[in-house]
Amino acid sequence: MTKRPHRAAAPVRPAAHPGLPARRRACDLVDAVLVRRRPLDEALEERTELDAPDRALARKIAATTLRRLGSIDKALGERLAKGLPEGLPRLGTILRTAACQILFLDVPDYAAVDSAVRMVEANGKTKGFAGLANAVLRGIGRDKADLLGALDPLDDLPAWLRERWIAAYGEAETRAIASIIVVEPPLDLTVKSDPRGWAGRLGGTLTPTGSVRLKPEGAIPALPGFAEGEWWVQDAAAAIPARLLGDVRGLAVADLCAAPGGKTAQLALAGAKVTAIDRSPRRLERLAENMTRLKLDVTMLAADAAEIEGRYDAILLDAPCTATGTMRGNPDVMHLKSMTDVEGLGRLQARLLDRLGDLLKPGARAVYCTCSLEPEEGENQIAALLARDDRLTLDPIRPDEIDGIAAFVTPTGYMRTLPSHWPATDAALAGLDGFFAARLLRRA
Repeated sequence: MTKRPHRAAAPVRPAAHPGLPARRRACDLVDAVLVRRRPLDEALEERTELDAPDRALARKIAATTLRRLGSIDKALGERLAKGLPEGLPRLGTILRTAACQILFLDVPDYAAVDSAVRMVEANGKTKGFAGLANAVLRGIGRDKADLLGALDPLDDLPAWLRERWIAAYGEAETRAIASIIVVEPPLDLTVKSDPRGWAGRLGGTLTPTGSVRLKPEGAIPALPGFAEGEWWVQDAAAAIPARLLGDVRGLAVADLCAAPGGKTAQLALAGAKVTAIDRSPRRLERLAENMTRLKLDVTMLAADAAEIEGRYDAILLDAPCTATGTMRGNPDVMHLKSMTDVEGLGRLQARLLDRLGDLLKPGARAVYCTCSLEPEEGENQIAALLARDDRLTLDPIRPDEIDGIAAFVTPTGYMRTLPSHWPATDAALAGLDGFFAARLLRRA
């Protein structure tokens, strides 16, 4: 019998490292924002083969890294005497996302370190720094308690915003804002009817203004009532401006810059004849999908809101802005926006405001709002408008006209919400977006 030559057994390849694809995807998302300067939501829409749990993990790592970037960079900087090597942004991203997991997420330190080292080794440009990555990240894990004890929430604000907010709101309030925006926000819903009943069914609570508030867990479309169109996602602050128009039953109302349609839905549900106007046909398609699910009838117009004609009984202008009031849910904003954006968007807001006198019928109301904390996009805009257009006058918001808004109404009669409003023992259920709103009246 002929003996067959002995063959060495093939090496056994290690199983795929669990969680590595999600962590690699998190790095891609962070790079999309910090390197390619793209909004996080846009990057999240890119095709991926990850399953739902891994997609959720990748998003959580990326969003938390962006929220806590100042503290993360401070911790890394203390352990990198020479700083990060130039020309290797991916190495920095891997270290940042791993440090984020060690310091701020409920994952085992060894998993964060091991995944980071594997990613460094797998990249031809960075593989020579695997030992450095391992040492730095293990050091952060070892010193975690001291690092967390020394955290200063102001470190996580870009310097330009920190200085502006201290000037506008004071250091104590700025520190309170900084402390809440690093926490993942709650999920707020606007319901068609019976908010208390829906809060019970969904295991949520009611905000002082009547929104249903939940901790974000699982896929939103899987929640009871979504498919039936019984509610839509809308931050509690964003749900207030449409209500400031008062009784709109039977009125012709223009919702300018309307997409994605939360305020449009509120106006339609209240009985208004709504024309939803947005310059982006793609965004209007999403608005149409939302109205179909909610079974609400509105007219849609793809146009520049500053160039439309007609006369309306009421107007809601939710103007494009820097969105600095939404950084808790959109942490990319603090890294993508700058003072240049405040100035440029301010010019656009003024252009839109200048159309209100032409579009409003005599005696009609308009509400102007922005999800920005910058006075140039709120109080300053309205003061300048009233100085240059004597057809309009301020219609002061009253503290008692909507339940729960008294703390938000300024002596001038504006509404100003801050992320630090509504403190709670559980920070995950505290706060709301920063919003400004003013109500205007077209003189008869």
